[in-house]
Amino acid sequence: MTEDELSNRIIGAAIEVHKELGGPGLLEAVYEECLCDELSLRSIPVERQIPVPIVYKGKKLKKPLTLDVLVGDKVIVEAKAAEKHNPIFEIQLLTYLRLTGKKLGLVINFGEKRIADGIRRVVNGL
Repeated sequence: MTEDELSNRIIGAAIEVHKELGGPGLLEAVYEECLCDELSLRSIPVERQIPVPIVYKGKKLKKPLTLDVLVGDKVIVEAKAAEKHNPIFEIQLLTYLRLTGKKLGLVINFGEKRIADGIRRVVNGL
């Protein structure tokens, strides 16, 4: 499955989670877990809280980067539950994409009243 195909399926799963839970008001971890469950129900491979080593000038740092969700080993998903969007979310995700060599990421802010307003695609050379 391509990154674009995966992203469409991830967005569909996020819409279902938002609809099922009734919108904003819960913790980020709740939305993240439900999104992973929904993706699994749809037979989409998903990993949660993935540690990624960071190497700085040839030295592996002690504390790894932790990705919220990795779907199909191709798309990084950053789950948020913020009251309003912050552009730093996309900048953070772009850094994650560069560090991991992945090409596509999604910021999904379940804190938005309408989930469609809370989804942002971030591309790294795709």
